[in-house]
This record gives sequence, structure tokens and C-alpha cells, in this order.
Amino acid sequence: MILLYLILILLAGGTAAAITARWNPVLPRIISLVTLTVDMILLALIYTGQEATGHPIWWVEYKMNWIPTFGISLHLAIDGLSMLLLILTFFLGLVSVLISWKEIHEKTGFFHFNTLMILAGITGVFLSMDLFLFYFFWELMLVPMYFLISIWGHENRIYASYKFFIYTQASGLLMFLSILALYFIHGRNTGIYTFDYEQLLGTSMPATVSYILMLGFLAAFLVKLPVVPLHNWLPDAHTEAPTAGSVILAGLLLKTGAYGLLRFVLPLFPASSVSFAPIGMLLGVIGILYGAKLAFSQTDLKRLVAYTSVSHMGFVILGVYAFNEIAFQGVIMQMIAHAISTGALFILVGQLYERLHTRDINKMGGLLKKVPVMGAMGLIFAMASLGLPGLGNFIAEFLILTGTFRASILMTCLASTGLVAATIYALRIVQKVFLGNENTDWKINDLSIREKIITGIMVIIIIYLGLFPQKVIDTAKEVIPKTLNVIEHTGTTTYLLKSMP
Repeated sequence: MILLYLILILLAGGTAAAITARWNPVLPRIISLVTLTVDMILLALIYTGQEATGHPIWWVEYKMNWIPTFGISLHLAIDGLSMLLLILTFFLGLVSVLISWKEIHEKTGFFHFNTLMILAGITGVFLSMDLFLFYFFWELMLVPMYFLISIWGHENRIYASYKFFIYTQASGLLMFLSILALYFIHGRNTGIYTFDYEQLLGTSMPATVSYILMLGFLAAFLVKLPVVPLHNWLPDAHTEAPTAGSVILAGLLLKTGAYGLLRFVLPLFPASSVSFAPIGMLLGVIGILYGAKLAFSQTDLKRLVAYTSVSHMGFVILGVYAFNEIAFQGVIMQMIAHAISTGALFILVGQLYERLHTRDINKMGGLLKKVPVMGAMGLIFAMASLGLPGLGNFIAEFLILTGTFRASILMTCLASTGLVAATIYALRIVQKVFLGNENTDWKINDLSIREKIITGIMVIIIIYLGLFPQKVIDTAKEVIPKTLNVIEHTGTTTYLLKSMP
């Protein structure tokens, strides 16, 4: 039951944080740190155990009937992909608690309650092997994030929170309709009505029906990524959210969309996914170029970083629909490297806003002289965002483009121009904020010890991912062939390109 404990500990910690705030506002912060640390230790025990015994299809699996009348079960399982994303979840959860230590002064108990509820929902999404349970946790993520933006956000937080909720809730309902349809189709074919993921794999249905159901799942996952033109909610949500909210949003919630594509869309609807692939790759290229263009045109630093996520997530959908092992490896690396680099940029934006009370880059300039440590950190993560060799993002984008080249040379060439655009907007951040002329005589302090430790650890991680990516690739190596094999068995091998030896 260790997988169930990962979720229950977060729920219990969130409840305790909300209750203890009435006695001491510091207690919720401590409880959140302890809760996430315990979960990280449990996850480390699972990981080290599998390192010693080998990697089966499911490293750990837990299944118990929940509502057997309707075929609903508490079916949780973890493999290499889930493991990587859960490590990322708990790490960024710890980072979010630490960076909000002095930023959040009001309703601290409710803030940490919502933070841990979001993380519980995300953990459930990465573990659920029952589609009803998956949808339950998918919706659980949304409400706490709505409160996080609407209560602790900035000036236009109500508008941004409504927009976020409407986009994600509406698309989630379309996915739920597809889940129900899949449930009834499988029940009609076999006489067994179940939401179990493994039993629903290979459900027989007409091609048109399969394509329509796949679009329902895609609606939820492409909105969450987000993919142009379904991205409009993201810049507003990021701009108005508190720093911790932006880190969780960019580092984790966006990754649930990519995870959904790999875990559910491709295995459940392999033939329809192959049919959709040209459109998916085109959407990826559009996202890469359009997101980069909009990032370059922003003067609000936080909004600029938000649009870089649109561009980087374009690489994810491009790699997913390239259908080969190298591209899939790049997708997984991109999910992790983007979470670290963009999460760190949002942290630096929050630190600047706390000191300057503005995010307008035209009012900044020459800050490297006043905050050299912050400037150095900003330079490193800006270079990671543009894909500098030696940093994690370079490995991710290189693998994606290499894999995509075998599927479509045209799409690869167009996507490659996005790297040039990324260089332009990343260098613009460095030039307008830390270099150039001083537009205002700011009197500000450099990073505190707590802030140096947080950003320093993230620097180490992004460099490690760039220099030693094989550990990440090996951890998820069983998942990728499994997904590709499902697609190959559909008989659509004329489109599918085999991975390199």
C-alpha cells in the first residue's frame, strides 16, 4: 500500500496544515516540509528497491475494489515514467514551500492546504491505472490551483483564475465523456464493465468512433500542455499566480498533459494516434514558433517566461507524434528539464518582483552589478531555456529533433528555427534585466542564503541532466518500447519508423 500512502500522507499533511494555522502561522510551513520529505523518502525506498531487483513492467502495483458494481477500483501502479515524474513532483513541492516561506503572510494554513492538495492530485494522476480514478485526481488538481491563483495572486487574479478553471474544466469534461463511452463500448463487447486501464487496452471499435474518443482525451491533455490555439489561459494564470503557483503550474500541471498523451492516448487509441500524427506534429511546430514570437514581444517578465513554456511544450507534442524511441526519450527529458529551468526562471522573477515591485523589463537593466549572484543564476537558466549544450534542455531538444528527423524532415527543419528564436528571447531577458544601462537606481539586496540554496540546487540538477542524462533515459527505458509496440501492432507500420539500434 505504499503507493496509496504517498497520496494519503499529502492529504493528511494538507489537513493538518489547515488546522494548525490557527495556533501558529509557521506550523503549516513546517508540516508541508515534513510531509513532502516523508513522501520523498518513501519514493526513494521504491526506487532503490527496484534498482536492486530489476525493472518489471510495474515496479509496484496496488489494486483494491472501490465501487465494484460499476467496475471502479483503486488501481495504482508505478513504472519508470511515473517514478521520474513523482520525484519531480515532490522536489518542486519542496521548492514551492521554501520559496513561499516569506512571500505568503495571509491565510498560510489554507495556502499550504491547497498546495498539498494540488500535489496529491498530481500524484494520483501519475499513479492511477483506473480511468475513473484518473479523472477524479485530474479534477482534484484544478480546484486548489483555482484558489491558489484567486486568493494569493496579483491584480487580475480573479479573471485569470476563472479563465484557468473554465478552460481546464470544460476540456476535462470532454475527456470524461470519452472515458464513459470507452467504458460502455468495452462492456458491450465483452460483457465486463470496467474502468481498468489494462483491460480497456485494445478495446475493439470502429475507426471513426476511436478517433472521436481520442479527440475527447486530446482536448484535456492539449489544453493542459498547452498547445496553440488552446493556450490562452496559460499566460494569464502564470502572470497572476503567486511564485509557488507558477512553479507548480509550469513544472507539474503542464506535465500531466504530456503524461496523458504517453500513458493514455497512444496506447488506448494507437491507430487513431497515427492518423492524427501529421496534425499533432504541425501543432507542435506552430507552438514552438508562435510561443517564441510572443515571448519576444512581452515586456512583463513573468508573461515572457510563460510564453516560453508554450514554445517548449511544442517540442513535447512534436516528439510524441514522431513515434520512435529517440524522440520519446527526448520528450521525457524535456518534461523534466523544462520543469527545472522554467520553474527556476519563475522563482527568479518572483524574487525580482519582491524586491522591485515591478515586472516591467523596460524599468530594469544593469542589475548584475547590484545582484551578481541572482544575475549569474538568471544567466544559467536563460541559457538552459535556449538549449545551451551542457544543460538539460539541450539534450531534450536534440533527442526530439533527431527522432523527428526520421519521421518528417520538413517539421524538423521548421522546429529547428525555434531554437534560434529561443536564443533571441533568452538573450533579451539577460540583456534587458541584468545587463545594459540602469534605467532606475534600484536599491536591492542579492539572494538570501535560503534563496541561494534553492536556486543552487536547481543549477546542479540542470547541469547534471545536461552532462549525465543516461540515468533518466535508463529509468524510463521499459516504458518507451511498450508504448511503441502497441502502435506497431495496429498494422500501421508504413508510417511508423523504427528506432535506431
